[in-house]
Amino acid sequence: MTATAALITNDPRRARRKVAFAGAGTPYLFVAPAVLILMCLMGIPILLVIVYSFIERAVTNPDFTFVGLANYTEVLTDPKFHDALAHTVLFTAGSVLAHLVLGLFFALVLNSKFMPVGLRTSLRALFIVPWLFTIAATAVLWRLVLHPNGVLNSVLAAVGFDAQGIEWLSSHALALPTVIAVNIWAGYPLFMISLLAGLQSISPELYEAASIDRAGRVQQFFHVTLPQLKTTIVSLALLDAIWTSQQFPLIWLLTGGGPVNATEVAPTYIYKLAFSQYEFAEASAAAVVVLLISLLLAVLYVRSNAKAVREG
Repeated sequence: MTATAALITNDPRRARRKVAFAGAGTPYLFVAPAVLILMCLMGIPILLVIVYSFIERAVTNPDFTFVGLANYTEVLTDPKFHDALAHTVLFTAGSVLAHLVLGLFFALVLNSKFMPVGLRTSLRALFIVPWLFTIAATAVLWRLVLHPNGVLNSVLAAVGFDAQGIEWLSSHALALPTVIAVNIWAGYPLFMISLLAGLQSISPELYEAASIDRAGRVQQFFHVTLPQLKTTIVSLALLDAIWTSQQFPLIWLLTGGGPVNATEVAPTYIYKLAFSQYEFAEASAAAVVVLLISLLLAVLYVRSNAKAVREG
């Protein structure tokens, strides 16, 4: 038995497997602090919100009274929540679609071989300007521009339009489209830079082959450029949809969800429910609903990336 144990101990293959097994856990040790921090900063608050959504008068009530799905029923039957979700869908869809169109257009302009290098550099710096502003600065800037006596109305009046006193952010009909327009201006550089990188990675040989087959510029765009950018476009659109659906500071600083809830989206609805009406339980239920929608988008994003990796 002693000899056998010695042979096993001295077996180099067994020793290598033991070392490999011991070293396999090393990467997880390096990741552990970050995971722990994320659990503390994100996991615990999310868990508390889920717990609060099943409690009557959470936070303000010292007694934890379980009410089941009552808070969810209250929120899901609230017409204001329906309006907030509808506004969120419009805000997200309009922003993402415009980000894609503008980003692709500007990327194509900057990738053009017929443009002088100096002009291309100047335009690239100009197009990326919105990224230089924080959300707070963007909101303040556009509140000044969109003021009834501000720059926009003055310019429109100067070119012959009757724009005197137009309330861009106070009109029930104009407020939501205006906020969407501001968000489009603030967010299109992400698409532009990402799609420009994608355009520059497309092999020129593909365009040469298309030219040999007598494909025109339009045909090359639809049969070469767009298919090559498909993965980038889908990933960007899903990621932007997640971010835009959770946009709070820009809308809050521009309109506060008004006028008369015209720009009320899910994040501002939840904020008001929690910190203006102190209905923390119902706010938690609404937050869980929004979280589930965001998780669905996140799953689609991860699956899209995984598919892109498999297709390589």
